[in-house]
Amino acid sequence: MKSFVIPEIYKSNIIGRIKELRRTKDRLKKDFSPTVLDLGPVTFLIARHFGFCYGVENAVEIAYRTISENPDKRIFLLSEMIHNPDVNADLQSQGVKFLMDTKGNQLIDWNELTPNDAVIVPAFGTTLEIQQQLEALQIDPYKYDTTCPFVEKVWNRAQQIGERGYSIIVHGKPTHEETRATFSHSKENAPTVVVNDMEEAKLLARYITRSLPKAQFYQDFAGRYSKDFDPDKDLVRIGVVNQTTMLASDTQAIADYLKQIIVDYYQLQPQQTEKHFANTRDTLCYATNDNQEATYALLKHKADFAVVVGGYNSSNTSHLVELCEEQLPTYFIKSQDKILDKNLIQHYDLHSRQEVTSAFIPEQEKTTILLTCGASCPDATMEAVLLKISSFFNNTKEISEVLEALN
Repeated sequence: MKSFVIPEIYKSNIIGRIKELRRTKDRLKKDFSPTVLDLGPVTFLIARHFGFCYGVENAVEIAYRTISENPDKRIFLLSEMIHNPDVNADLQSQGVKFLMDTKGNQLIDWNELTPNDAVIVPAFGTTLEIQQQLEALQIDPYKYDTTCPFVEKVWNRAQQIGERGYSIIVHGKPTHEETRATFSHSKENAPTVVVNDMEEAKLLARYITRSLPKAQFYQDFAGRYSKDFDPDKDLVRIGVVNQTTMLASDTQAIADYLKQIIVDYYQLQPQQTEKHFANTRDTLCYATNDNQEATYALLKHKADFAVVVGGYNSSNTSHLVELCEEQLPTYFIKSQDKILDKNLIQHYDLHSRQEVTSAFIPEQEKTTILLTCGASCPDATMEAVLLKISSFFNNTKEISEVLEALN
């Protein structure tokens, strides 16, 4: 796999050594067991896969190369390049300005741009409408394009099955940049509708089976269906694709559910299924899937609590948090600064959508902690979290010695 040029500020000697050790011992990535870092009074169980994925590294390299190669140009990002506050803050510190926020609200008027400006497309991709807006301003939307190749793979697959007469069901968060981009590209080739979760898939199924009146569809899925979408004819043949950072198991469950609804409604024999339902299993992102599988493996081990690191608006990170909090106390933090001291931690609550302060490390002889992070979290941030937590314990082993013993 291609290697990327990543700024030193995002690298970590400790995390880098752990990753390289695991890569060396498990080149085929079949071992999802965690790395055990036993420091004596505290043990960290570190997920097998975490941190910058291929798409994020690609985006980071392009963004920083754009800055270095264009010292005399104004540089803009359509919105946050990735959902990590440290990376976005560093880009802004170097003069990069954001044209929109993550919801698509305009921060800088299009009319302020000139053909000489550099505009970076974030890793989530962008809509055809925004591409056209840039072209109208004589700005090439593809010149500084950091769109993740796996997002583009979803777009290509949606186009392929759309051209074969299927409608597209997009499993994703309707307001997320990637889902908005995927919807925009998909609707150019096929009737398209977005579902957020299994409950909405079940609602959609009632239109597939025509057990709800067609008129109600336009209320239930307002703002999430393509122009002239007709549930009576556009839900006869379908294929499911996803926002790549969703839980792979959720996407597969939705696809399997809708497939069964189709099979039952049309009383299909196995060889007839493809007439009504396209196989799109190959659109699932490998990195998202690896991080999630590594988290499942992590959760097979007993621990006192889990710490998940990443941006609070990071979809893939929030899904890791959801997996962990089903089994044990889980703290979702964006950096080591949220660890106030050994007794207190400020963390993000997914349910109230705000930061809360909680008791942290229990007073006991030995503490075991599950540690992972999202695909847009730098190794340096993971290291900082690990070191800060370990600093609260007395008589810990030297991390370098523990790493050496893992070889």
